[in-house]
Amino acid sequence: MAHTLGEVDPRSLGDNPFALIGDDWMLITAGTLESYNTMTASWGGLGVLWNKNVCFCFVRPTRHTYTFMEDAQRFTLSFFGEEYRAALNYCGSHTGKNVDKAKEAGITPASTESGAVYFAEARLVLECEKIYFQDMLPRNFLAPGISKLYPQKDYHRMYVGGIVRCLRA
Repeated sequence: MAHTLGEVDPRSLGDNPFALIGDDWMLITAGTLESYNTMTASWGGLGVLWNKNVCFCFVRPTRHTYTFMEDAQRFTLSFFGEEYRAALNYCGSHTGKNVDKAKEAGITPASTESGAVYFAEARLVLECEKIYFQDMLPRNFLAPGISKLYPQKDYHRMYVGGIVRCLRA
C-alpha cells in the first residue's frame, strides 16, 4: 500500500543504519519515470562527509542499474517494511533488461520534484545527488578473503550521494 511521505531532516531518523541497510535492505534506483532501473542492495552506509549528510552505495558494473547510475545526477534509496521482503527479493534476483521489476514486484514507481524515481510503498526514501564515485581496486583490499567475493572480477563502483531530500511515512 502506498504511503503518504513527508519531508523530514535526515538527522531526525532514529533508524539503526546497520539494520536499515544490512538487514532490511534497500532499493537503489536511478533514471526517470520513463526509463529507470532499480536493484536491491544490502551493502552501503550513511554518514557525514565534506560537511554533508551522505549515503554510500555500491553497484557492480555488470548490473543493469549501473548504466542508469552513470547517466543520472540523482538517485534514490527506498526502504520498506518487512511486508515487502518478497518484492525486494524479486528486485534483487531479476534484471530490468528483461522484465518490468516494479510491476512484477507489486510496487509503484513515483518521482520526486526533481524527477528522481522512488517507490510509493517505501516507508523511507533518501533522494541523493551524486558527489563522488570510486571504483573498488583489488590491490587496495586489506582484509584477507575480500577478493573471494569477486570471482568474476566485477568490482563494485562506490557512489557517494549527498542527501538532498529525506521522505518518511
